[in-house]
Amino acid sequence: MSIVMKKLLMILMALVFTSTVFAQKERKFVREGNSYYAEGLKDTTKLDTITFGKAEVAYRRALEIKPEDFHWQFNLANSIYKQNKGEQAATEFEKLAEKATEPAEKSMVYHNLGNSLLAQKKFDPSIDAYKKALRITPNDPETKYNLAYAMKMKDEEQKKKDKDKDKDKDKDKDKDKKDQDKKDQDKKDQNKDKDKDKDKKDQNKDQNKDQQQQQPQQNKISKQSAEQMLQALENDEKQTQEKVKKAQALKADRTKVEKNW
Repeated sequence: MSIVMKKLLMILMALVFTSTVFAQKERKFVREGNSYYAEGLKDTTKLDTITFGKAEVAYRRALEIKPEDFHWQFNLANSIYKQNKGEQAATEFEKLAEKATEPAEKSMVYHNLGNSLLAQKKFDPSIDAYKKALRITPNDPETKYNLAYAMKMKDEEQKKKDKDKDKDKDKDKDKDKKDQDKKDQDKKDQNKDKDKDKDKKDQNKDQNKDQQQQQPQQNKISKQSAEQMLQALENDEKQTQEKVKKAQALKADRTKVEKNW
């Protein structure tokens, strides 16, 4: 065997050895990830974010060795979702939806994408993701259930929004009513003030009237009395004139008698 052939053989053996070592490390990390993931699923009454976090770390190490492995990427996205990181998990599943080529894999990705979106209460996008999964696997019971649940949650949210709107309308009505009541009360108060002013004016008027009544009043003579008084004066004057005429006549007679030509 030539020296060149020996060198090539040594390189190939080294590559195989290196590949074997990396493969062993990859499988080791994957086994660790799977183990942590399974442990996190044991107690369904609580969310063990610490254990699922360890699973995430293990899957990332496996992906450092084999970055394009679909299954490890899928497991990584699941471990992120299990840590209640819906937004980050949804981003990972959206990437996987573009990479997946097998129908079954693509359906699983859309199903989990729907779960990640539903956890964020993004009802319309989650419904769309479930529908995409069902177009591939129409009879999947879990996806059907999740789709129905997402639609129910969306309907309840809409009802709550409508109820809140009605409450806001009622609040506005109450506010308008209070404002109107305040205006009416202000108007009543104004009218009361006017009535008080009127009463005060009437009271002052009555007081002035009483004062006027208390003051000496000029005697007034009726028309009939005035005519009687006038008639009496005329009679007196007439009698006086007659007396004067008689006196003058008597004087004239006396003069005539006394002066005799």
